[in-house]
Amino acid sequence: MDVEIPALVREATAGLGAGVPYALKVLAGQLAEDPGMGEPSSLPGILDVRIDGVTFEDCPALVVGYIREPDRIEVRYVTGTQHEAPADNDPDLGRDRHTADEEVVGREISDAWARITAWLVAHAPASYEALRSGAGEGTIEALEVGLGVRVPAELRALWRLTAGDDGVDGGGCLPGNMALMPFEEVEVFYRQQLRHHAGLDALEVRRLEDSGVTVWKPWWIPVISNGPADRTSGLYLDTESGFLGLWSRYNDTYLDERDTLVTYRDPEPAEGVTPCARCTAEPPGVFAERALLATR
Repeated sequence: MDVEIPALVREATAGLGAGVPYALKVLAGQLAEDPGMGEPSSLPGILDVRIDGVTFEDCPALVVGYIREPDRIEVRYVTGTQHEAPADNDPDLGRDRHTADEEVVGREISDAWARITAWLVAHAPASYEALRSGAGEGTIEALEVGLGVRVPAELRALWRLTAGDDGVDGGGCLPGNMALMPFEEVEVFYRQQLRHHAGLDALEVRRLEDSGVTVWKPWWIPVISNGPADRTSGLYLDTESGFLGLWSRYNDTYLDERDTLVTYRDPEPAEGVTPCARCTAEPPGVFAERALLATR
């Protein structure tokens, strides 16, 4: 199991103590041996593990958040904490931690998106122009109220940067020419999917799922569609697990690997490599520019 600590995270720990790099190196070895040692954090799909602040010299107590994928682990944030466990009746401590975690995730998404859009500007300008401006925080909060679902930090950060992809000649700029679903259509499609299977009892749901039919769950948020105006299939974000899932009108819902939003960006792209080179799905193709990337 590969354990990656991005440069951005390493830089963020610079002022925490001289012993922090060694502590993280030891923790990386432990995670490689036991990927499930963390506990669920307040952010979907991210596990937390603690460094006690006593074991390592010049290293304070830390909380390390990481995301676990089938063949790799990526550390997403490292934050300082108190030696004593926070009191259960002190909501401010948990709220402050949650805010700090979201800020780290937001910076990572922002940096990655800047690299992706820079690539599009250079190689597929029409596809870049088809990306919409970001949604305001109030608009995202209104969507949360409409859905009744908390929008995870990574998705909030992405929507603040772009509220969808209008595409070019029917194709988007995501893997497989898929498109980030236009923001205003997310709630419409969400409610449509819920209504489609409303009133089913548990036995009927189980029978449909055993047949490969996607039965929409209230905590799923549609994020990516087969094309800017094509809703026959797409990807939803499971806000409880942090993983992406596939919906399809044709019930071809098999995925080789469980992806997260993080697999649609490459935090450290090598020179000459496309921004989405780590996607477990096929690399992105920009239809209008005929800029067929990587293996295409």
